[in-house]
Amino acid sequence: MDENEFLARRFEAHRTHLRAVAYRMLGSVSEADDAVQEAWFKLHRSDTREVENLAGWLTTVVGRVCLDMLRSRAARREDPLEERVRLPDPIISGADGVDPEQEALLADSVGLALLVVLESLAPAERPAFVLHDLFAVPFEEIAPVVGRTPAAARQLAGRARRRVHGAAPAPDPDISKQREVVDAFLAAARDGDFDALVALLDPDVVVRSDSGALRPGGLVRGAAAVAGGAIFAARFAGVSRPALVNGAAGVVGTAEGRPISVMAFAITNGRIASIAILNDPERLARLDLTVLDN
Repeated sequence: MDENEFLARRFEAHRTHLRAVAYRMLGSVSEADDAVQEAWFKLHRSDTREVENLAGWLTTVVGRVCLDMLRSRAARREDPLEERVRLPDPIISGADGVDPEQEALLADSVGLALLVVLESLAPAERPAFVLHDLFAVPFEEIAPVVGRTPAAARQLAGRARRRVHGAAPAPDPDISKQREVVDAFLAAARDGDFDALVALLDPDVVVRSDSGALRPGGLVRGAAAVAGGAIFAARFAGVSRPALVNGAAGVVGTAEGRPISVMAFAITNGRIASIAILNDPERLARLDLTVLDN
């Protein structure tokens, strides 16, 4: 085995972990793959003979690459079109369980609601929080990634943690009970039962919809507004197929065999705290929904 092949094998042993790190950082499967590929290029160009912890070295490299991508994304948001709601890429699995190939992306219960909150963090806050709180990377190793001292990196993570915990409460862990709430919500929407819908919703429920760069999306807040919108939307919902969306009970809407929406529910204390709706045709067309047929 030559040196390049040996290096490639060592890298492949860490690819799944690096992809999970990048997905949490970026909220995009394709960009996560790009970040991991860039880490491979950097590894191939570097002398790592004295690196004792290759996994740690690669994790910080991916962190730096992701931070550059986050900063570039933030700069583009000066364009008015970038002010719309943009949801992270959902990970779709069959209602019976998570695809083994996707399991690493969803470790630590990284639901879509958490990723939505991470999208609101400043570029340097996100890697500080993700690396430390989700992957236990020491602040001494995070500091060079974000270009700060370890103490300043700790402050970044702490600030992010407070925002995350305030905006993304822990979801109910029982998937079967989540499914009961989601099914009841769909049934009430189809029946036009406003009172039943309000009873299923947290008073401060938030709905975020992402319809694509050239279509209006946005936010709806409050149980009454969300219930009214659900009754209206049920007229055009198509066929609802149960699914797991980032490991939680969700729904994929289809029409004539094509996906028209993905709905991710965050359920806390038996009520729906938030709903994320992806109905961007371009992004829906890229999703692999064959897992729903298994």
